[in-house]
Amino acid sequence: MLMLKLYSKNVKAIEVKHCMTNHNKSDEMKALERVSLTLQHKEADRIPVYPLLNGISRKLVNASYKDWTLNADITAEAYCKVTEQFGLDAIVTLTDLSVEAGDFGQELIFPDNEAAHPNFYNQMIKGLDDYAKVEPLNVKNASRMMEHVKLCDKLVKAKGKEYPIVAFIFGPLGILSMLRGQANIFMDILDDPDAIKKAIAAITQTLKDYVDALIATGVHAIMVDTLFGSQSIMSKTMWKEFEGVYVKELANHIHQQNCMVMVHNCGNGIYFDAHIEMMKPEAISFLHLPDDCKSREELKQKYGGTTTLIGHVDPTWIISATEEEVRKECRDQIDVYKKNGGFILATGCEYPANADFRNAEVMVEEARNYGRYR
Repeated sequence: MLMLKLYSKNVKAIEVKHCMTNHNKSDEMKALERVSLTLQHKEADRIPVYPLLNGISRKLVNASYKDWTLNADITAEAYCKVTEQFGLDAIVTLTDLSVEAGDFGQELIFPDNEAAHPNFYNQMIKGLDDYAKVEPLNVKNASRMMEHVKLCDKLVKAKGKEYPIVAFIFGPLGILSMLRGQANIFMDILDDPDAIKKAIAAITQTLKDYVDALIATGVHAIMVDTLFGSQSIMSKTMWKEFEGVYVKELANHIHQQNCMVMVHNCGNGIYFDAHIEMMKPEAISFLHLPDDCKSREELKQKYGGTTTLIGHVDPTWIISATEEEVRKECRDQIDVYKKNGGFILATGCEYPANADFRNAEVMVEEARNYGRYR
């Protein structure tokens, strides 16, 4: 019996038992074992793959987007089905980016065929004085966050021995932007930075309690969406001051509980170096190259041994791309990132929720065939 344990910074994150005596050439590793080895920067049987089939999974259970988003029973059924049907190697629990904001009091809109979003004509924070309204929440009374906890609990019980379950949360500055609006926040940072920081601190305290509840379900990792941490939105110095120091506190809190930290950021020119400095993530899910890398080869050389790279097929492009174009893109990425593990083939952001499944199938096929190590 071989015991595989994933340690990161002396943190035990995944423990997988695999019976070698029953292994033969036709056997495949379980997804949990495959991802575990990959996160240790070791070569498994093949590279893992998951094209972020989130909202689109609702099609498999004939649910509206709203019902899929709000009902953990429906969401769990959809995630189990999409994972099994398409041969995915991980389950990431993204439903929409408004989960936490809704519990802080932001009015939300729930369309039938797209993700929930704030009512931008009725932001909770309407001016500088309203930042004082943002106070730490009792997570047990936060209906949307607790529904997400319920979802993670159901997924861990149903699939946690076979697949890594990654709980997805929005970062504190992203949550605040849902309450105020991104453009308004930039103006407010100039006018009253202390008010912004006080609100972010309150959100961070709530997130710490939230991740406690998520980790208690047995999830293997927490993925934090750090939307603002790229050249697309703000400077590196500003991000470190207004979110970096807070997600550092959050990441330390997660690691202290023997749980992995992952980052998702689909911005252009993501700050890999700052995220690694602040959060020490086991993996980074990304769409575009980092601000300090000019090529995929440079990214692999500079960061491929430090953190696991998750990405980075463009989900907007994939809508209209031909199967052969998708195959070529997957193979090009596999050629650059595959060696020595540390790479999971994925879309750089959520697979389009109203698209066809076929190009996701192509990605899985390429990982299974072209992405083999042996």
